[in-house]
Amino acid sequence: MSKFFQALLSGVFFTFILDFFLFLGIKLHYIDKYEINVYYNILFADNQNIYMFTLLSLLIGYITLYTSIKTALIFVGSLFILVFATLIPSIGEEVAKAILMQKNITLQTKRFSYHGDLLYSGRKDVTFFDHELKKVIILPKEKLQGFQR
Repeated sequence: MSKFFQALLSGVFFTFILDFFLFLGIKLHYIDKYEINVYYNILFADNQNIYMFTLLSLLIGYITLYTSIKTALIFVGSLFILVFATLIPSIGEEVAKAILMQKNITLQTKRFSYHGDLLYSGRKDVTFFDHELKKVIILPKEKLQGFQR
C-alpha cells in the first residue's frame, strides 16, 4: 500500500511541475499579449481539469515507480519537453488558443449583440474581441444573456 502512495505522490509532484510550466507559457504568450487582467494563480486554479490531472498523476506515478528507469526518463522527459515548448511564443499562444479561446461566437446583453472571439472567460468578466469594433472589450458575466462557461 505504501508503494501506491509513493507512486501517487510522485505523480502529483511531477504533474504540478508540468502544469506550472504549461500555464506559465499560456500566461506569458497569450494572457499578457492580449492584456487580459488575470493573475497567474487564478488562471492556474480556474483552468485545471481535475480528471486529466488525476489521470496524468496516476500514469506518471505508475511509470516512475513500476517501470524501468530508462522508460520513466524517456516518458517524463518527453512530457517535460512538450510542456517547456509552451515557453516558445508561437507554441504557447497556439496552446492557449486551443484551451481558452472560442472563435466566432455571439454574446448578447439586453441592449447589444457582440460577434467575435471569446479570449478568456474569468470568474466575473469575459474578455472578448469584437469583430465589428475591432478591439478587445470586457463584459460582465451577469449582464450576458444565456452565457454559460
